[in-house]
Amino acid sequence: MAARDEVETVGRSQLSFSNEGDIDEFVETLNRYETGDITADDWRRFRLLRGTYGQRQDDVQMMRIKIPQGIVTGDQLRALGDVAAKYSRGFGHVTTRQNIQYHFVQLKDAEQAMRDLAGAGMTTREACGNSVRNITACPYAGVAHDEVFDVTPYAEGMTRYFLGHPLAGSLPRKFKIAFEGCPTDHALASIHDLGWFARIVGGTRGFRLTIGGGTSILPTSGYLLYEFLPAEQILEVAEAIVRVYHRLGDYQHRQRNRMKFLIRQLGWDAWRERFDETLAEVRAEGGVAFDARAAASVVEDSPDWVPAAAPSVEQVSRLARSVDVHGPGIMPGTVTLRTMSDAYLNWMRANVGLQRQEGFVHVTVRLPLGDMTAGQMHVLADLAEAYGDGTARLTIGQNVLYRWVKSDVLEELHRRLEAAGLGAADANTLADVVSCPGAESCRLAVTQSRGLGRVLTEYLDSHPEFVSLVRDGDIKISGCPNGCGQHHIAAIGFQGSVRKVGNKALPQYFVSVGGGTNDEGASFGRVVSKIPVHRLTTAVERLLGLYKDQRDDGESLGAFFRRVAPETATNALSDLARMAPDEPTAEDFVDLGETSTFEMVVMEGECAS
Repeated sequence: MAARDEVETVGRSQLSFSNEGDIDEFVETLNRYETGDITADDWRRFRLLRGTYGQRQDDVQMMRIKIPQGIVTGDQLRALGDVAAKYSRGFGHVTTRQNIQYHFVQLKDAEQAMRDLAGAGMTTREACGNSVRNITACPYAGVAHDEVFDVTPYAEGMTRYFLGHPLAGSLPRKFKIAFEGCPTDHALASIHDLGWFARIVGGTRGFRLTIGGGTSILPTSGYLLYEFLPAEQILEVAEAIVRVYHRLGDYQHRQRNRMKFLIRQLGWDAWRERFDETLAEVRAEGGVAFDARAAASVVEDSPDWVPAAAPSVEQVSRLARSVDVHGPGIMPGTVTLRTMSDAYLNWMRANVGLQRQEGFVHVTVRLPLGDMTAGQMHVLADLAEAYGDGTARLTIGQNVLYRWVKSDVLEELHRRLEAAGLGAADANTLADVVSCPGAESCRLAVTQSRGLGRVLTEYLDSHPEFVSLVRDGDIKISGCPNGCGQHHIAAIGFQGSVRKVGNKALPQYFVSVGGGTNDEGASFGRVVSKIPVHRLTTAVERLLGLYKDQRDDGESLGAFFRRVAPETATNALSDLARMAPDEPTAEDFVDLGETSTFEMVVMEGECAS
């Protein structure tokens, strides 16, 4: 079954996920490609399974680092910072799947980057490609007031089971798994191939399991497979599902080879029959053991060691700026946010939440555009060890979460975050815009989604009345239909597109409204307009104006747009969507974040190679 033994660890005590043999195999396979022993297609398939993804620019790679459940130690943050400084642009990007990505990495540097990260227990294995991808989990697991139970040990057990699994890297396409323990679906489990929702029935721990969720083409909320599955059965059920997908999935048509298409193709009853047969097969082989009792015994207690000495504000400032960022694209620090006289109070309102453990809080460090510099990673490591439990969790909102922070140190922690350029308030609010990397590096992207992300972040920061108006709602941006920015499930979502005006290409975005998720399923936004990029701040203003004027008491932004007719939003944006051939200015033909005239360049992607 699994290629690696399960290790009973969790959270701050987790052991290594790395294997030097994986890196040796990467080097050997690269040599075989360079000597002509294997084809370019063979090499591409292999390097994707090791987290190395081609960019739209020649001779550079994106490297994705698998961060199971988003958990990183202080030493791992430092290693991530060192790799960013040595081999990338001096910064890393937090993804919507709790990974770290580097861009513009030379292939010749990939081996050493992998070895540097392996020394801290991190791996790139199966971070990309047709594999079981990084298994994500609720970042509040273990400390949330309303969680059913801590899902971390269950998610980690499944991570270790599938990492290096014989089938995990030879699937028809990517396969995504998420665990959620709270009533709020912080992990967006409902849009995953396997979505595990914690439940307790009759005193027994288990999960509600949905399958076949996904966005991109044919957005689908996961189908209910089990209302309650005892926890000791989770690995054998997952094994059976992966086997069915491996045997029957479509390996030929990359646009319809996710598991949701297989279920639709077979029909639910036929798929369920194949699954039941395969589960019986797995059990006849002896099943797959999962020690649910040991997982249930894991309790993440408060740190019982003397914390590290906190660096001074001056030391933090120097360390944060110790590595220059460089290269093409939008750099960290170029998102301009207001300087507020009441910055600490504003930060406290949105970025700090009470843990269920008395005397402790969790703190969200907001990362505009999901970026943190090499120096900032080192600072975050130091602060985790001085003020938290020595770890941090990367979130699907592209931020960093500290847990186990004592409430009486918050002001001095905030001063140090501010000194590092990490003190932005309004985390997890409307102002905290999520964006994929877009056409800055991605081969499939149509538009520069980071450019729009920066513009909307600055716009909302300069209009705090909108942020305070929307108590529950989000904005997400993707540069193409694949939806790495998760725009399909946003209250307001943007998907990059293009229109022809005369004989020229003009960048625009599809605008969708009404997306959202909970533990009962996902709602997908409805496309209500197509707006040129330089009119999108006005579009946001009008959509929020509709919400202000027509919402019901207590109604979230997403719920409002699900309630009202789509035409309400379409009509409010109708004049912005129209553009006569003689109307655009030269600026309209320049994408946000760019300086030259827009050209639609969509290359063959590697998402399903």
